[in-house]
Amino acid sequence: MIISDTGVPERHIAVDKWGGETMLRLEDGWCSALDRETFMCTIYENRPWPCREFEMGSDECRAERAKGM
Repeated sequence: MIISDTGVPERHIAVDKWGGETMLRLEDGWCSALDRETFMCTIYENRPWPCREFEMGSDECRAERAKGM
């Protein structure tokens, strides 16, 4: 869920059947704001709160990267 207004561009927002806003995921399951070559967020300064809580370089982050590589 996008909990607060951080300025996420509309093109990266999906709305669920209850009207909740989430980050758009593409057919491959990855966030639409993720650059597939660098694995860096293209909207880092405007990323939503859950993404801010996901610490870059943490064990959880490295595990997710390993799944997608």
